[in-house]
Amino acid sequence: MGYSAAMRARLSDIAQQAEVSEATVSRVLNDRPGVAPETRQAVLTALDVLGYERPARLRKRSAGLVGLVVPELDNPIFPAFAQVIESTLAQSGFTPVLCTQTAGGVTEDEYVEMLLDRQVSGIVFVSGLHADTAANHDRYRALIARPLPVVMINGYVPEVAAPFVSSDDREAADLAVAHLVALGHRRIGLITGPDRFVPVQRRVAGWRAAMTRLAGVAEADLGPLAELTLFGVEGGEAAAGRLLDRGVTGLVCGSDLMALGAVRAARQRGLSVPGDLSVVGYDDSPLMAFTDPPLTTVRQPVTAMAVAAVRALVDEINGHGAPHSEYLFRPELVVRGSTAVAPAAVRFPYARSA
Repeated sequence: MGYSAAMRARLSDIAQQAEVSEATVSRVLNDRPGVAPETRQAVLTALDVLGYERPARLRKRSAGLVGLVVPELDNPIFPAFAQVIESTLAQSGFTPVLCTQTAGGVTEDEYVEMLLDRQVSGIVFVSGLHADTAANHDRYRALIARPLPVVMINGYVPEVAAPFVSSDDREAADLAVAHLVALGHRRIGLITGPDRFVPVQRRVAGWRAAMTRLAGVAEADLGPLAELTLFGVEGGEAAAGRLLDRGVTGLVCGSDLMALGAVRAARQRGLSVPGDLSVVGYDDSPLMAFTDPPLTTVRQPVTAMAVAAVRALVDEINGHGAPHSEYLFRPELVVRGSTAVAPAAVRFPYARSA
């Protein structure tokens, strides 16, 4: 194959991958005007995917590397955040560097050192140590003092001068309790993670307030209805078993995975979800519409939060100084098949048979 034929084949491959014309690919590769930024980025991404080296004139367009530190990928909500953040960074000309923590693996601080060695332009932290009230937050103040722009998602430290982006966890708990109360439930349990985490503290506060205001439960009676446990399916299953022993008919869970664990605990006892027990998750992570039963959950506005976080970081990098405060995003109740009207004996405890 001659040079021109090989070039045409390459243009064809790139055009097909980017879903544009070969003429558009040629304009991008030759750095000519008249191509929309998103189309140009699609072509450059296609080059990377297909393993072609970017022309030198285009490589210099990269605005730099940006670190993205997430706690894990087992919980599908974190890949969802990562996907939107990476895509939004790429549209702004930045190259994302994903750092995923695993139990016993590389720590957040070790990832930060690696990112600093690579001279990143900034870092986005998702549910990191900034969310842990027991952690030393001097690590973030040290980064800001370098100076290095940082943005935190889901977790707030008032003493750290950076933009924070969070889902309103108090509101999330209120939405879940209100939904179950409307269905006739009054004995509504809470399952969530360790209370040293800011989102957990807010969720517990929201649940307690909603239970006293909407369900009429005395503050002193709420203690036995809350179980703080490990995040994940296993934690949710164990906590649900304990709360079922205490007679709950509805459960508000701190994550979708916890909610799936609660469903499993109910079924192991021969109980029906939602006939005997209603379960509400949190996150609306991918595939929750396809579980059995489809999970009622409170949706985190992942796309809006991720885009806001990237915009704040890019403003910081460009010297525009995004406000150093917390941006709260309103969650949304998504009603599916895991919640139903409370059992008749609960709704009408004094009813007598004829």
